[in-house]
Formats: sequence, structure tokens, C-alpha cells
Amino acid sequence: MSPKILLRRTALAALALLALMAATFFLVRLTGDPVNLYLPVDASQAARDAMRIQLGLDRPLVVQFFEFLFNVLRLDFGTSLWHNRPAMEVVLEALPRTLALGAIALALAFAISALVGVIAAANAGSAVDRLINVVSQAAASVPDFWLGLMCVLVFAVNLRLLPTSGFGGPAYWVLPVVCLMARPFGMLVQIIRGSMIEALNASYVRTARAKGAREGRVGFVHALRNALLPAVTVTGDLAAQFAGGGGVVEVVFGFPGIGKLLIDGILRRDFAIVQSSIFAVAVVIFLINILVDILYATIDPRVRVE
Repeated sequence: MSPKILLRRTALAALALLALMAATFFLVRLTGDPVNLYLPVDASQAARDAMRIQLGLDRPLVVQFFEFLFNVLRLDFGTSLWHNRPAMEVVLEALPRTLALGAIALALAFAISALVGVIAAANAGSAVDRLINVVSQAAASVPDFWLGLMCVLVFAVNLRLLPTSGFGGPAYWVLPVVCLMARPFGMLVQIIRGSMIEALNASYVRTARAKGAREGRVGFVHALRNALLPAVTVTGDLAAQFAGGGGVVEVVFGFPGIGKLLIDGILRRDFAIVQSSIFAVAVVIFLINILVDILYATIDPRVRVE
């Protein structure tokens, strides 16, 4: 990707990010007045007014909005009411956990689905292919929250093999990773299977077979590279979704990532946490999209940005 294209996309992303933050400012205030949540029910009106002044909520909404935009340009999102710390500092602690969780889940889903998709394509129409189709479609359709609850019930409550929730060693990552990778696995198997069947019937594959190439090499070297192109695009979209955190999965397992932080921030009317979380996620999504474009062009040299 040329520097000129990158600069243009960065400028467009900055404008989109500014519009997103403006919309976020007004939407989070629809959740209610944080003063009513953080002060006791019997708090005096003087105490409520004092807290509103402290938070800057006593000024007109337009004044608050332009001050917010000015602070965004300085990457200042204020102090979290809930944590009593700079909001972006809290977000940057949670974000790496979500990125690691999503990266592990996507990497495993991509690797396993590539292998399973090739097996299904090589045995198209057989009992193995039909079984893989059923399993992959079920995985792509199962709701995250239901799968998470079932995993907790079976592996944590009944079998007591894994912890029910929390954050710590590798055992705490197993169930969230399994739940997050189920849907990508199902989707990618279907995509890779279809692409592989088409690639295996292509002229260059027939030429490789005619030259005496082994079937394994034909499938994994010649056909798979082109069959992975649609899967890379879908994986990029899934990565962008995971950047926001598997909110439901993180809540089910009490995993302290950005998704759970964002949901907790909304419930606690912590405007600073919500706004800084959305900002951080939007930046990560932009970077992921750039990375996918570069990776796509690397896999297929024919793809170039004019």
C-alpha cells in the first residue's frame, strides 16, 4: 500500500472517528444521570448539584459537547467515576487481554478450519463431507451466550475441570477461547470448503496433477493459497468484531477485557469509560483493516492498490 493511499485512508478514518465520538457523546447520555446512580437515594439536592458541578454536567449540553471534542483531539477522556482513575489508562489495561483472547481464538479457528475445509473439499459428497457440513453449520449458528453457559455448566460445574469465571492462568482462557472460536470456525469451514472445491477444479491444479504432483501437494500448496483469499477477508471482519471484545462471552466468564469493561461502563453510567473504550476499539479496527489489506495483497500478488 502506497504512502499516499495510507495517508488518505488515515484522514478518512480520523473524520469517521470524530463523527463516531460525537455520536457516542450524545448516546451515552441517554442512559441517564450518573449523579442519581452514584449518590444515595436520600442525598440532598445540594449534594446532587455539587456533584453535577464537579462533573461539569451543570453546563449547557452544547458547551459540554465542544469541550468533549476538544479533549478528544488531545486524547483526554477524563477520569472514570467507577475506577477513580484516568479512563484511557483503565481501557489500555483491558484492551490487551481482549486482543490476546481474540487473536488466540481466531488463529485456532483459522488453522483448524483450513485443515477441516480441505478434508471436506477433498471428500466432497461423502459421509465425511456431510458430517463436517453439519458440525460447521451448527458451530456457525450457535449463540455465544448459550454456548458459554453450557460450557460453564458442563466443564466447570459438573465436571469441575475448569474455572467458572475470572482471570488468571491458562485454565481461565480455555472456555472463553472455545466459545469465541466456534462461530468463526463454522463460517470459515464453509468458505474454505467452497473455495477449495472450486480451486481443485481449476486449470492450474489439473496442470499440476498432469505433471505428477502428489495430491497432498496439489491441495495444500497449489489450491489452498487461492482458496484462503475469501477466508482472509472474512477473518479480517471477524477480527474487527473481536476487537470490541466478545462482550457477551467476557461477561459470561467474567473475563476482564474491553467488552466487559464497556458493558459495565454503560450500566454504571461511566461516560469516560464508555467514550474511551469506543475510541480505542475504533482505532484498533482501523489498524486491523489496514493489516488485512496488506495480508491480502501478500497472499495474492495480483491484488494491488492502484
